[in-house]
Amino acid sequence: MHWQTSRFAIDLSTPQVMGIVNVTPDSFSDGGQHASHHAALLHCERLLKDGAHLLDIGGESTRPGAPPVPQDEELARVLPVIRHAVTLGVPVSVDTYKPAVMQAALDLGADIVNDIWALRWTDGQGGPTGASVVAAHPNCGVCLMHMHRDPQTMQVAPMEGDVVPQVLSFLELLAQHLRALGVDSNRICLDPGIGFGKTVAQNFALLARQAQAVPAGYPVLAGWSRKSSLAAVTQTSLSNAASMDVDQRRAPSITAAVLAVQNGAHVVRVHDVRDTVSALKVLAAMQAQV
Repeated sequence: MHWQTSRFAIDLSTPQVMGIVNVTPDSFSDGGQHASHHAALLHCERLLKDGAHLLDIGGESTRPGAPPVPQDEELARVLPVIRHAVTLGVPVSVDTYKPAVMQAALDLGADIVNDIWALRWTDGQGGPTGASVVAAHPNCGVCLMHMHRDPQTMQVAPMEGDVVPQVLSFLELLAQHLRALGVDSNRICLDPGIGFGKTVAQNFALLARQAQAVPAGYPVLAGWSRKSSLAAVTQTSLSNAASMDVDQRRAPSITAAVLAVQNGAHVVRVHDVRDTVSALKVLAAMQAQV
């Protein structure tokens, strides 16, 4: 299986590690660490040295309750970083739901649009949609993610019932819509949206039944890194989970990434690239003997 993107046909026969570059002051686990352009550029290079296969650059936090970032501010944050990242020889993804940011990133040579809104967001003023931006591009890749409600309300009233068929039907519908606009299926990757409007139990149901949650034939991107569900199941109380720092979430994050790949994920989006790459090599060595 390959994922076609602007400049690369990414070979998914081995799991791909997508390194996270948050050019934000307020992301839930690394806000402010790479907020300056210089720090973000150094972080891109560090992630590649650690073994990242792709870079995912975002300028707006999507943690629960995070306020929206004005479009001009998001553009100012991410475009200088993308301009440099596309010279580094790996696929570059822009993590955004705003069509204007997608277009500007693609114009600079970005390879992938990674959208938590699955191209559904509009400005309410009749402007271009994310779907129209992606469909107009000859071959960019796109990742469509399932999200319940929006970042401001998704954890206030999370989903109810068995989430697996709900996520499956959502992703099927959105992928079909994009195909109807002329986007080849090999350009589309799907993300079940861990933590975006789901309870802890629902997130782990999506991990256990990952193959059932994503339509057959599409690659799967899994984003478990440093999510609160990992803290919830590894701490003895909710208060301990809430205060669990980044270092304490590293081992659970790596474990979840390995389990996601073992259950069929093709791409894992992570903060801790070096350790995740090492862990996946262990998994590959075992699988080679089966």
